[in-house]
Amino acid sequence: MLKKLFFPLLLIFLLSCDKDGDLNFFSVEQDKEFGEQVKTEIESSGEYNLMSRSAYPEAYSHLDRITNTILNSGEVQHLDNFNWEVFLIDEDVLNAFATPGGKLYVYTGLIKYLETEDQLAGVMGHEIAHSDKRHSTDALTRQYGFQLLLEIILGENQQLLKDIAGSLASLQYSRKNESEADETSVEYLGNTIYNCAGAAGFFEKMIEEGSTGGTPEFLSTHPNPDNRVEAIYEKADEENCSTETSNNSSQYQDFQNSLP
Repeated sequence: MLKKLFFPLLLIFLLSCDKDGDLNFFSVEQDKEFGEQVKTEIESSGEYNLMSRSAYPEAYSHLDRITNTILNSGEVQHLDNFNWEVFLIDEDVLNAFATPGGKLYVYTGLIKYLETEDQLAGVMGHEIAHSDKRHSTDALTRQYGFQLLLEIILGENQQLLKDIAGSLASLQYSRKNESEADETSVEYLGNTIYNCAGAAGFFEKMIEEGSTGGTPEFLSTHPNPDNRVEAIYEKADEENCSTETSNNSSQYQDFQNSLP
């Protein structure tokens, strides 16, 4: 009996490993389902001060413009597989986060803090990469292990599925995931109007102000900010993409002024 079970489970294991050897039992469709569940949880929980599109059409127009520029770079693997959506949270927090399936959340505090649209585009590219590279469900596989996730796949533990969906906003990524998101942001932006090393600008601003100890979790996960700046510029050199600041400062100021 054990032999009969071993080979199907081994097959699942092998087919679930990505090219880097990370184990992910979730399908792309399940990533989409998780994203929808997290979106519903965020909207119903009352823990986030979400800004409505009808009340802030100008702010969302700017955010959509930046996000769609990155999504249409030709580098986003799951562009057509996920239902990409972006939301504003009105809180003075230097943060942004992504869920499986392409749901992106950006705090107004981050937008007001950053100095250029290139910097925000770099951060958005980083978050899009977390969804596109399916880092959230990679992390869940590491956190919950084979047996519990197998129960979810077999439809035998719907409560766990719900619990996981409700906690994804605070999910911790690995060092490798964060580094990959940084590098992928460069790849995305390399085919846009933006400085492809835009994400480095955030770190440089924090380092210049001596605020690295307060770096938000989505960018504070090791390696440290100095190393990440260096790695981002090395990736930009490798991609041979422009690191010149784009000429859209007035648009970004309009974006900032449109926020509450």
